[in-house]
Amino acid sequence: MNKLVKEILITSLYILAAVCVAFLLVRYVGIRTEVHGDSMNDTLYSGENLIVDKISYRFTEPERFDIIVFPYRHNVEIHYIKRIIGLPGETIQINIDGDIFIDDILLVESYGREIIREPGRTERKVTLGRDEYFVLGDNRNNSTDSRDAIVGNIRRDEIVGKVWVRIWPISEWGFVRHQ
Repeated sequence: MNKLVKEILITSLYILAAVCVAFLLVRYVGIRTEVHGDSMNDTLYSGENLIVDKISYRFTEPERFDIIVFPYRHNVEIHYIKRIIGLPGETIQINIDGDIFIDDILLVESYGREIIREPGRTERKVTLGRDEYFVLGDNRNNSTDSRDAIVGNIRRDEIVGKVWVRIWPISEWGFVRHQ
């Protein structure tokens, strides 16, 4: 009987340790999220599953063109996935031709390949605070992003993490390219 009790105790400790490690990984290192919608096409597609790195921004600052995850302000159960375009302290403006200007300099980028039809609140210059970021979806004309007051500027403390790896579908498995 002592051997059976000892076996159950050891197995229970292994299970408890595995649960604790899983909890710590999900809480502090990374989480799985799923893409819903077309706002990040041609980089990410609806139905893809991603692993979000929650730890690297504890040691480094987000960079322009990083793809990040953050909660929707009006429902924290919903998470948005967007690309950082503007960094803290910068001034963003999108003109009527759909060109993006950062501090009055034309942004050269290849993510949003279509002409932006609706500049939203960036029709006038928008200056970011010292801890704010401006984000856009790659599918610019089918994205609710920082151009819309509903999303607005994203504070540093709102960023859940950086998209790291695509895990589903398996045929598309691999690291997500940011820069």
